[in-house]
Amino acid sequence: MGFNYNFSTITKEITDFASLCTKNSGIDPELYTKFDVKRGLRDLNGKGVLAGLTEISDIISSKTDADGNSVPCEGELYYRGYNINDLVGGFIEDKRFGFEEITYLLLFGELPDAGSLDRFKHLLADYRKLPTTFVRDIIMKSPSDDIMNGLARGVLTLYSYDDMPNDTSIPNVLRQSLELIALFPLISVYSYQAKAYYHDGDSFFIHQPVSEYSTAENILHMLRPDSSFTPLEAHILDLALVLHAEHGGGNNSTFTTHVVTSSGTDTYSAIAAALASLKGPKHGGANIKVTMMFNDMKDKLSDWEDEDAIRDYLTKLLHKEAFDRSGLIYGMGHAVYSISDPRASILRKAVKNLSEEKHMEKEYALYNKIERIAPEVIAKERRIYKGVSANIDFYSGFAYSMLELPPELYTPIFAIARIAGWSAHRIEELINANKIIRPAYKSVQEHREYTSLSDRKK
Repeated sequence: MGFNYNFSTITKEITDFASLCTKNSGIDPELYTKFDVKRGLRDLNGKGVLAGLTEISDIISSKTDADGNSVPCEGELYYRGYNINDLVGGFIEDKRFGFEEITYLLLFGELPDAGSLDRFKHLLADYRKLPTTFVRDIIMKSPSDDIMNGLARGVLTLYSYDDMPNDTSIPNVLRQSLELIALFPLISVYSYQAKAYYHDGDSFFIHQPVSEYSTAENILHMLRPDSSFTPLEAHILDLALVLHAEHGGGNNSTFTTHVVTSSGTDTYSAIAAALASLKGPKHGGANIKVTMMFNDMKDKLSDWEDEDAIRDYLTKLLHKEAFDRSGLIYGMGHAVYSISDPRASILRKAVKNLSEEKHMEKEYALYNKIERIAPEVIAKERRIYKGVSANIDFYSGFAYSMLELPPELYTPIFAIARIAGWSAHRIEELINANKIIRPAYKSVQEHREYTSLSDRKK
């Protein structure tokens, strides 16, 4: 005997039950202070609670002065001990692509020589092939309007095509990781093509990857109907992949990788969990918000040179009177960096070159103005515990829009890059920890006496 509920009844029931969730799940904010709980595992200065050790990357945002005090400094980022500026400068000077080399460095802990790098590139090229009928049966038959969901589903489905999916030995996990690094661009772009066809009514086309192409070149080749792109476009996208490939063990998705890996689960489940984390707008979706915010700003400002009007718009953003009324200036500020984000500094120079090729110098000038003015407005309007500067999302969204990448792919491209770092951290966790991650939570619920069903009253 079932319940004869109609849609309106079910909606009311859910609403009523949701109100109970809200009523009985709220915790007094003062209790976090009382029990010295670091909300978000961060202190008031944004410094993360130490939860592990890593050799994969290092982020520096402050240094100790002569008196032993911690003072903010220009941001620094190191991959396996190498300064990101030196790594980027190396492959840019040689006029070559860098993402494959950086992936090698993150995974194996050392820079490759020419022969090793060539072997590694060929290995990735060999793995750029989805299982037979995968595109038809998995991507096309159930297209998602959210590419991150499609990517996560694709990763979980690959488990079924693996003869040793649960083997967590390092050689097998490395093999799985290399396959995922190679396949992320295909699954992402093909999922977008299916979404564009089935949900948006656009044309549907599939380009096979080219073995001689870099990851960045293949993304543009597979995405564009005519497969054409300029060398500068490919190198800008390659640089963005390098800068997004890794960022310490404490960011939400990488920490998720460590937590889930520590349980002993398989590679596909661990990476799907990381994707679920990255999908969150507080983590991977910020560059989309930056682009949308600037589009709104350009509509509202009649004169992009008028700095008083710019200040007024930014103030309205903080007062929740403009754009999405969130009270945020997207692309400004970072959980760790204060004076500068080294990734933003690197990308800014490249974006300037692309804006000249695309004849979008006026837009670039507006971004520069916002980068300069926004910290002043924030300091005036808000009580802040550390400095505020542009982060990488500030310029990456602009770069992607100039590359004419669809916004639906902004976060998946982040994932295409970050799978390199996730894989390195998963292997590091498997080799070193051997202990499930289980932090403590303090219960603040009072203990109560049980009441039988017949004696309970509303």
